[in-house]
Amino acid sequence: MSQYCFLIPIYNHHKTITATVERLLPYELPIIIVDDGSNDHTKKVLATLAEEHKSLVLLHTLPENSGKGGAVMAGFHLAAEEGFTHALQIDSDGQHDSNDIPEFLALSKQNPGALISGYPQYDESMPTSRRIGRKITHFWMQIKDTMCGFRVYPLYQTVGLIKRRPIGTRMDFDIEIMVRLYWAGTPVLFIPTKVIYPQGGQSHFRALQDNLKISWLHTRLFFSMLPRIPLLLLRRFKS
Repeated sequence: MSQYCFLIPIYNHHKTITATVERLLPYELPIIIVDDGSNDHTKKVLATLAEEHKSLVLLHTLPENSGKGGAVMAGFHLAAEEGFTHALQIDSDGQHDSNDIPEFLALSKQNPGALISGYPQYDESMPTSRRIGRKITHFWMQIKDTMCGFRVYPLYQTVGLIKRRPIGTRMDFDIEIMVRLYWAGTPVLFIPTKVIYPQGGQSHFRALQDNLKISWLHTRLFFSMLPRIPLLLLRRFKS
């Protein structure tokens, strides 16, 4: 039987994490929060949330910042150890529309072996640096969207992949984990979802460094994909 939890990686988003958690509480699913070496202010807010909602919130603290991907992967391992089969990852900064959660969960339950990912519908609040990163991604990978962090992960496949090979630990994580899960045979299904960049919100995306990291990742993935092309074409033909 499938067991679901929420997974929230956080790094210094003390202004938005409380509202994010409160939007998840009505679903009555366990909430794993991975503190990725946040500052003292954020730690105080997280401690309060864990105390106030101790029946649902499980707080896991990393000793130092490991990057978004590092925090998410730590959360995957913890979720699997706790007996969960699926983790719905949602960001702590208020970008993702929690009203779509029932649709994500329903599609995952219908397709328990699939990765369910948001297909972002942006408004004018999206920063130019993120638009550039997405254009680079779509040019190289030809997948609907590999950068949205609003997803339901099947943990057996995901943790197994992480154990077999290293995955990027920072802003390259969302892209690489999706592509490599797909290559390994995990179906990827998309749900259109509204994504906003709140005014005054804090982003840890570094325009130059992270876009360069993403470009290098795409180059590596592209050449890794070449020997897989016959199999990928066959899978697409069968589907």
